[in-house]
Amino acid sequence: MTVDKVDKGPIWGMRHMQALLIFLDIVVIYIGRLNIGVAVVAMTNAETTNPDFPEFDWNEKEISYILSSFYWGYVVTQFLGGALCKLFGAKLTMGLATFFSAVLSAVTPVAVTWGGWQAFCAIRVIQGLFQGMLFPCIHEHLAKWSPLQERNRLGALSHTGIECGTVLALGITGLIAEGSMGWPGISYVSGGLGFAWCILWFVFADNNATESRFIKDAEKIYIESSMEHAEDFHKKKIPVPWKAIFLSIPFNAQLLARCAEGWGLTTLQAQIPSYLHGVLGMEIKSNALFSALPFLAMWVMSYVYVLTSDILQRKKILTLTAIRKTINSCAFWIPAVGLIVIGFLSDENKTLAIALMTISVGANSGSTIGSSLNTIDLSPNHAGILMGIVNTIANFMPLISPLVVGVIVTDSSNRTQWQIVFAISAVIFFFGNLIYVIWGTAVTQPWDAEDFLLPKDAETSRNEGTSKSKAVENS
Repeated sequence: MTVDKVDKGPIWGMRHMQALLIFLDIVVIYIGRLNIGVAVVAMTNAETTNPDFPEFDWNEKEISYILSSFYWGYVVTQFLGGALCKLFGAKLTMGLATFFSAVLSAVTPVAVTWGGWQAFCAIRVIQGLFQGMLFPCIHEHLAKWSPLQERNRLGALSHTGIECGTVLALGITGLIAEGSMGWPGISYVSGGLGFAWCILWFVFADNNATESRFIKDAEKIYIESSMEHAEDFHKKKIPVPWKAIFLSIPFNAQLLARCAEGWGLTTLQAQIPSYLHGVLGMEIKSNALFSALPFLAMWVMSYVYVLTSDILQRKKILTLTAIRKTINSCAFWIPAVGLIVIGFLSDENKTLAIALMTISVGANSGSTIGSSLNTIDLSPNHAGILMGIVNTIANFMPLISPLVVGVIVTDSSNRTQWQIVFAISAVIFFFGNLIYVIWGTAVTQPWDAEDFLLPKDAETSRNEGTSKSKAVENS
């Protein structure tokens, strides 16, 4: 008995184009988000870059406001992004959010020259508001375009833009600031990249395969048939089963895992360099190689995880649920061990400390495949809404974590205080993943069904009607 081979359309189809566009968007927005560190240094110390441009006399408190202001807006619009995407579609919501973020980048030099650090903060807050809408839209878009068998691959490859954007932000912003454009060039380049992406997006992106004018019929049939939904699915507005979502054990397991990731990654990226400087006397932040190593490791490891998960799924060695849990365990538990060990290293083990930091941060890149993409598994129909909820709550962790560290670490050279900080993060990593391993799943949930709410209501109405009829008859 022979099995007909499924016609998936061309080798490079429109679903691959959507994944590439998402990858490029993530790269662009991460460059625009993370270039601030280099930009502020160049703007407050012109001699280190190009002295031909204005220098600002900002104190540490004002600089801290500038650096954190983006996230004040970013946390607010995560949920809104999911709702708007469901209402207007990913094409319009993502396109406009990226466009206005690019506009804000482009006008930053003029605004800051006119309004100082207060204007800089205002621009970053508004930029955060626009970028906060993007990841819920990204998950909604992937859910509409990714056949079940390719969901993990397309989702993971597109999300490697996080690591790529981070590395590029660290690498190119310094070169731009030192060049003829000076520190204003950082904003102009970020804005230009955003505008270029918007052109590609509005030409090639569509909310789903049925709307695309470039897609081949074979690929359209392959994508739509793999999702097993009604023919009029894309025209319907599916009601959101809020109660079922918030009472869902698998969803709450994923939510806790993402909160643990937010806390742990903040410790890995922000606190370890401070510890190495305070306790071991290492100046990591001023060493470009040491600063870039963890992010390069994340970028490389993200592709290792993609390749590994793809092989495991394609050869059916593990189920998607098992793949997610295995990779997430590596992404959480390896850094948990690394944090504990780093806390006990002495001055003689500086090389080992750098190696452990790099390995821990690199291993953590698996959290995207491990738990971030799980929103699409649980509910392709409501992936944007789920991502909005998860990101809204999880993004409070990077805001809370430094405050806790500030309470515990009163002396940056005190090893014991840092060991407490690392132990807390390790415990959060451990139990966050343990909960996910026990109760998480990659199986689509019953409340994802298009008619999940409708039949229940109809059935309830029928039952109530029957009860009333019987009551009348009995009376």
